[in-house]
Amino acid sequence: MRIAVIGTGYVGLVAGTCFAESGNDVVCLDIDQEKIRKLRDGHVPIYEPGLEELLKRNVADGRLRFETDYAKSVPGVQVVFIAVGTPPGEDGGADLRYVLSAAESIAKHMTGYCVVVDKSTVPVGTARKVMAAMAKHTKHPFDVVSNPEFLKEGAAIDDFMKPDRVVIGSQSTKATEVMDELYEPFVRTGKPILHMDLESAELTKYAANAMLAARISFMNEIANLCSAIGANVDLVRKGIGTDDRIGSRFLFAGVGYGGSCFPKDVKALARTSKEFGYDFRILDAVEAVNERQKTVLFAKVQKHFGSLEGRKFAVWGLAFKPNTDDMREAPSVVLINALLAAGAQVEACDPEAIEEARKHHLQDRVRYTEKPMEALQGADALILVTEWNEFRRPDFEVVKRSLKSPVVFDGRNIYNRKTLEALGFTYYGIGC
Repeated sequence: MRIAVIGTGYVGLVAGTCFAESGNDVVCLDIDQEKIRKLRDGHVPIYEPGLEELLKRNVADGRLRFETDYAKSVPGVQVVFIAVGTPPGEDGGADLRYVLSAAESIAKHMTGYCVVVDKSTVPVGTARKVMAAMAKHTKHPFDVVSNPEFLKEGAAIDDFMKPDRVVIGSQSTKATEVMDELYEPFVRTGKPILHMDLESAELTKYAANAMLAARISFMNEIANLCSAIGANVDLVRKGIGTDDRIGSRFLFAGVGYGGSCFPKDVKALARTSKEFGYDFRILDAVEAVNERQKTVLFAKVQKHFGSLEGRKFAVWGLAFKPNTDDMREAPSVVLINALLAAGAQVEACDPEAIEEARKHHLQDRVRYTEKPMEALQGADALILVTEWNEFRRPDFEVVKRSLKSPVVFDGRNIYNRKTLEALGFTYYGIGC
């Protein structure tokens, strides 16, 4: 099948590469000429395990190419995926200018019937807006489909190739058949393709992310309560996670969620609700709890040391989660900015996110190192923010010798309190 993917961000690049891997002829388009030049040379602009190798193989085999021109990308294709950014507007709603611009450009360059697929996370009603935008610029027949993505950063290739489910919102039998054919290679193990109306498909992505965000914020509230009453959130997590009605996923306490999806999607769903006259109050609480949670580690540091003026702290982990270089809405940014504002020095380490961190207002005020132990030299404490595997089993005797004082602030509860205290450390976790 001939496919075009508009946008070479996280979603578009993973989707295009995986569709090529399943034997399709794929062209990925982006207006950023420098990004396309790098992709043609095999340089992937994001860190996602397995993506670069997959991309290079499909480019070499002639199934995947990159363009900046709609005239070289859209004519003759059967399916066009819109995977451009939908950044939050000032009111929290999704900004659709890039989606609608892409739709208009597709309409101007299509040469026959094609299925246009909203792959970007978009609010309810977007598919119908895309239809209206396209109808102004083409007389060729087309159908618009909503096909939200459910990719986890750090595991996106596996998620795409072996999805839990595929959601297809469509009002056209013909378009549904095309989409079923396209996704058939990915669901041979029996995972479902869920067919629904456009509005339900658009809402499904927001509902899924909002539910997961709510679980995280709920457990962080439980963790804060545990700190207040002397309970252990890890034991509480196990106690409720073994209940089949609840399950064990997304129940880990920490310093709040970040990334490209949860913060944006919670805001966008709340905005959509208001547009339809419904006050979705739990979403406001989820967001408020998350923002407050990002300040918890700093509060613990300040309470322990008092004045932070002139002190130095080693921060392990910058990305919002392991196995990605994504710094969007990362809790580390809130923490580091607070430390700097209090007069402290920061030396930070992350396996992949240092270059992205430089773009998030941290460039000139933070010293970076790629080796975790280097960041510890002469620091007053270690602060763990992101639970990369590289940070899980350090030699704590070396850690202790490197620090001015043996203090660890564990923002992800990956270390054992009893073990560290037996070694002479002062240990602070989240709710334990």
